[in-house]
Amino acid sequence: MHYRMVIMYTEIGCFVTSVCGWILVCSTMPTNYWAYSEVDSLVLTSGHYFSNLWKDCLSDSTGVTDCKDFPSLLALQTYIHLCRSLVITSIILGFFGSILALVGMKCTKLGGSETINARVTFAAGMNYLLSGLCGMFAYSWYGHKVISEFMDPNYRAKKFELGSALFIGWGGSALLVVGGFVYSITAGKEACQSSAKTEEMSYHSAPSNLSEPNQKTYSPSLSPIPNRANQKSSKPPKGSHAVDAYV
Repeated sequence: MHYRMVIMYTEIGCFVTSVCGWILVCSTMPTNYWAYSEVDSLVLTSGHYFSNLWKDCLSDSTGVTDCKDFPSLLALQTYIHLCRSLVITSIILGFFGSILALVGMKCTKLGGSETINARVTFAAGMNYLLSGLCGMFAYSWYGHKVISEFMDPNYRAKKFELGSALFIGWGGSALLVVGGFVYSITAGKEACQSSAKTEEMSYHSAPSNLSEPNQKTYSPSLSPIPNRANQKSSKPPKGSHAVDAYV
């Protein structure tokens, strides 16, 4: 198979992988089950507590759910603010990565030359990679907070467990990291090869007269005045007599 076809199919696979990961990360924003806790109060009734980055909810066995938004923005804990900002940053970077990937891919015919397409694709891969890392850090920090509170014997407040949104976010972030990493390697290698070929072609296609200085050959003009310094004194040969002509 031709090398260009291999690169094109690799880009398509990375694009599909990264977009699926980005969709999974986006789906965690409205999901309520970032953390949950189940309390069995009576035999016939039980309460389910669950929360996300925006609100706390309570549901009972009768199907009634009551949610309450966080009352104060400034009174929230630091990890909530940081997880919000990281997840939103991950979504924004993934969005711009998808746009750059659509422009730079070989199958779309939207970019310019091969070098420009490779550079745009490399930028898309870096956006996907950073998006996955931001999402991974946000979900890991939130999960670490939940686990540390659950395992702490001195923690007296309600203890929660890991919700489904964290596992979905970890999976989506992993897909973004893998897709962005492969994008960056293939596109970066191709960009370096394309730039090297362009420089080599421009070097060989340069006109030959540029290598030689465009100088006019200078031939000294014959002066009517003899150069007496370079003239050798002509002496008559030995044994001959000089004849003076008198007018």
